[in-house]
Amino acid sequence: MSRLTIADRRERALIRLADALLAVVALARSGHVRPASPRRIVCLRLERIGDLLMTIPAIVDLKAAVPSASIDLVVGRWNRDVASMVPGVDRIETLDAAWLSRDAGGRGVMSLVREARRWRSRQYDLAINFEPDIRGNLVVAAIGASWTAGFVSGGGGALLDTALDYDVSIHTTDNACALVKAIASGAGVPEARVALRVPEANRDEAARLMFRFVGARFIGIHVSGGRAIKQWPETRFREVAERLVRDRDAAIVLTGAAADRAQIDVVRTALPAGRVLDLSAGVSLLTVAAVLERLDVFVTGDTGPMHLAHAMGTPTVAIFGPSDPVRYAPRGPRDRIVRVDLPCSPCSRIRVPPARCVGHTPECLAGVDVDAVLRAVDEILFEVKR
Repeated sequence: MSRLTIADRRERALIRLADALLAVVALARSGHVRPASPRRIVCLRLERIGDLLMTIPAIVDLKAAVPSASIDLVVGRWNRDVASMVPGVDRIETLDAAWLSRDAGGRGVMSLVREARRWRSRQYDLAINFEPDIRGNLVVAAIGASWTAGFVSGGGGALLDTALDYDVSIHTTDNACALVKAIASGAGVPEARVALRVPEANRDEAARLMFRFVGARFIGIHVSGGRAIKQWPETRFREVAERLVRDRDAAIVLTGAAADRAQIDVVRTALPAGRVLDLSAGVSLLTVAAVLERLDVFVTGDTGPMHLAHAMGTPTVAIFGPSDPVRYAPRGPRDRIVRVDLPCSPCSRIRVPPARCVGHTPECLAGVDVDAVLRAVDEILFEVKR
């Protein structure tokens, strides 16, 4: 019996059928030998920015375990800049999966498989899929590496030589590190934070952007939740920003994409011009990372920028609602999670929210008030100052 963690019953039935067919195909597979000391490794992480950032400690741990190996990292094009900052990575490839692209682009699974087959000439010793997804396992198998590793919980386990259950009760980073430990002798527990390689030119640009703004402290705010089900009200972000400027002598740094402009404007237009820096237009992700590195605190929901701030060592106040902080929250010593305890939260139903939570702020986020967020900010500011 396959060990699937797929909520939708129809999808789970389809994956079980596919797994049965793949198990027959896998019987004909032979000649796979686990390399004692792999020379060429390819890692697959096609999902969004937060998923990649939570996997970085495992990639760094992999490099530490096999320092002489060359590591290629395959990501969606939206993550190329982040991937360029990962220490220990020698080559970056981009594959845009249609089910992960937020525009009309992206390729279907068979197109991705065909592309992966072109990499067989590289003669990889080890191919790792960090995503519990049958489609990623198909891509990894197509690469033709001497040994394949990944998770069985999304299907496609028959295609893997090292196949682990994906444990939904632990952090995403811990799952990734467990996979590396299972295949690389000498892998251990990586540092809690990995130093990303931000180019000096972007650090210089961040310093120039922040130089003309006045404030005893720089506090970042990311207004957009990315999805309606994860959206803390924009008006509450505005009140947080107003009180930080008025009562804590702060300058506010607003992050987000051009598509978030309407949400950002709810906050930006309420603040004095000399106290707000808007990074939503014309600033590269590498420069945003450099700005985050210089902040005293970053306030956000469960978002990709939350993970980027954590990776840059910035203490974060993260507002959680339906998503599970045990699996996704930043875990730095100065990070703070703000949420309310409800019998239904966290439900982790992000892609298909409960009907009663659609069309308005869900109760698990509506219950988080401005004062709770400000208290968390003050806790961090006090610790930093001390």
